[in-house]
This record gives sequence, C-alpha cells and structure tokens, in this order.
Amino acid sequence: MRNLIFVALLSLAGCSANSQYSEPWTVRSVKQTYEARDACLLKQAASAAVDGSDASSIGRSISSNCQAETNALIASSNPRNDPAIAAAIRQDSDFRATGYVLKARGQYN
Repeated sequence: MRNLIFVALLSLAGCSANSQYSEPWTVRSVKQTYEARDACLLKQAASAAVDGSDASSIGRSISSNCQAETNALIASSNPRNDPAIAAAIRQDSDFRATGYVLKARGQYN
C-alpha cells in the first residue's frame, strides 16, 4: 500500500512540472527573441529620444517599428496562440519602449 501511495504522489508531482524546462531549446529560443526585441526597442528609442513628443506615444510608435521582433517573441513564447498572452507581450513592448525613451532622455532611473 505504501508503494502505491508513493507512486501516485510521484506521478502527480511529475504532472506539475513546468513543461518548458523539459525542452531547453524552447527556453533558449524565447530568451533570444526577447533579447532581439529589446535590442530593437533600445536602438529605436535612442534615435527617437530627441523628439519632444509624449514618451508613451513615441513608445507605441517604436513598438510598432519593432513589430517583427515582437511577433517572433509571441510565436516562440506562445505556442498555443493565446490572444491574452499576445496582448500582454504587445503591451510589455509598448511599456519597455516608453521606458527606453525616458532613459535616453535622462528622465528615468
């Protein structure tokens, strides 16, 4: 009976394991696309920092300029095509782009 309980608990523990870590190439792929997206946002923000417009509107514009990198990030980190995850990643791109603009202007620590 103890062995049966042990096997049942062990199998339940295996079900809760994060599936991403069983596929390390997926984790690397997400990390690489994340870095590529951030590099694009940073590059675009550096050139747009001199514009005196609102930082959030510039951030959205920069985010749309890096749409290819954002789409690659969504594809690599959202294999089930969940629209909520895609929207969250796009919102994160806008947020990060705005932060990079503020940093380039010296307004953000």
